Amino acid sequence: MHALKTYQTPILAEWTDYNGHLRDAFYLLLFSYATDALMDHLGLDADHRAATNDSLFTLEVHLNYLHEVKEGERVEVRSQLIAHDRKRLHVFHSLHRANEDLALAVSEQMLLHVNLEGGARSAPFEGAVLERVLALAEAHRPLPRPDYVGRVIGLPG
Repeated sequence: MHALKTYQTPILAEWTDYNGHLRDAFYLLLFSYATDALMDHLGLDADHRAATNDSLFTLEVHLNYLHEVKEGERVEVRSQLIAHDRKRLHVFHSLHRANEDLALAVSEQMLLHVNLEGGARSAPFEGAVLERVLALAEAHRPLPRPDYVGRVIGLPG
């Protein structure tokens, strides 16, 4: 099993800066679209959200910019489920040029399963969604832990 290819796109001109490089904020946009696709993969798609009021909220994001990304390049996001508990997903996204292994940027994220009825409250995964979370966790268990997972930002003491 490999990480899931969750999102693919060319880099649009309106996403780039005066140097023709992808602007900082648009890296997060690409990873956000990948999270949406991961939600669909887990059964948390639009129909499920409408029927149950369940969704995912992003609690924390770490984003590392590793290499330049330029206008017109075709890129893809690969997503790996690092860990999960009853209500949370620990996800790692990596951005690549299409069909290349070199990671251009990476994003580690903590996502919370919520029910929006009567205000947003955390809620355990259930039913088919839980089954898909467990299946993805099992499929991704043999994958190596990415180097950028668990990093802390700071200056040496």
